[in-house]
Amino acid sequence: MHWYTDVIRKYAVFNGRAARPEFWWFVLYNLIIAAVINLVAGIIVGRSSGQVVGDLYSLAVLLPSLGVGIRRLHDTNRTGWWYLLVFLPIIGWIVLIVFLAMAGDSGSNNYGSNPQNPDPEPALHFDPQTGERLSPAPRFDPQTGQPLAPPSDPPS
Repeated sequence: MHWYTDVIRKYAVFNGRAARPEFWWFVLYNLIIAAVINLVAGIIVGRSSGQVVGDLYSLAVLLPSLGVGIRRLHDTNRTGWWYLLVFLPIIGWIVLIVFLAMAGDSGSNNYGSNPQNPDPEPALHFDPQTGERLSPAPRFDPQTGQPLAPPSDPPS
């Protein structure tokens, strides 16, 4: 259930990345909740009034649904504008479902680090103020335990 609540907490967050489980579990929970709301409201207040309650729920989760969909596209290194494929009947839907089902980039991409396996070391290797190269963490020879010399820059 945390997949659903995590997406709701990021109500209108459109930047960053969303892993496949976050997106697909949200879709599953969303479908189940919508079906239960429509069923219960339809039984209690009648079919047409029950539809209104279901529509209100759909409206309430519209922004989180868009946000997690766009973040899922970011995970595959695609811009969120690809989400507009929903307006192309059949073909657009199929292409969008394929994009949403694809594995995300294993490392960092243009939209951030991998949400399932964040980079263990920082991506920044240069000082943003001076532009000088930051020295990497010291490396050690596995057999002797002695520090190794830092790698040299390739000739330019």
